Amino acid sequence: MADTSKKKELSLISVAESAKFYTSLCLGTTAILSVFAFLFLIPFVVDPSISSLMADYDPQPVTCVVTQHVYAEGLRNCSWSSCREGCTKEATRCHQIHVNYSKIPFRDWNYSNHSVEWDIVNTKMFINAEGCGYPPSVNCTEFAKQYGHHTRGIPFPCYYSKVYPEMVVVRYSWDDTLRQLILSLAIPNLLFAASIGVLSYWYCPGCGRSCHKYMHRFPAEDEEHFNDTY
Repeated sequence: MADTSKKKELSLISVAESAKFYTSLCLGTTAILSVFAFLFLIPFVVDPSISSLMADYDPQPVTCVVTQHVYAEGLRNCSWSSCREGCTKEATRCHQIHVNYSKIPFRDWNYSNHSVEWDIVNTKMFINAEGCGYPPSVNCTEFAKQYGHHTRGIPFPCYYSKVYPEMVVVRYSWDDTLRQLILSLAIPNLLFAASIGVLSYWYCPGCGRSCHKYMHRFPAEDEEHFNDTY
């Protein structure tokens, strides 16, 4: 009876140790992936979001009209681009769009008013605060069709920077930008901290007696020999 009880206890201990091992493996993998995810998000989400918030774009769209649209090819001719598919490579084909904008909110724009004085004239316009992105959210061909030379003189909503008034974008949301920044900072760091915290509690000496509780259940060899003798 005692042997059966001891076998069951050892079996439970073995299962617990196996579960602990695989859980530790998953936590370690999660911690490593969290670090790489955070490093990946810095140039693609964190830095652009911070730059957008610091530029302080007016959250209410104002009124823009296209004044010039140039399609160019070659690195020399594409020193800048209103839209770029991919944020890590140089553009060899580019659409360069210039606009005038008025700080009159687009919702208050009077289409019969053709004598308005523009606040900024012939400035560069970008698809978003970064001027780039990845399909399907950023499609430069569709962007050029929507804001190209054939729409010249037709008012449309845009957003200007209060810090850099010459910066104009057609896509901006303060709420979405802040949400992306918080999520990209919080999720990887919380996963990393939770994983390292649990692993430290289990394996770090002095983090608690519970990390060694399974070791003390196994009798030492001298103790087994003593019990068998007496």
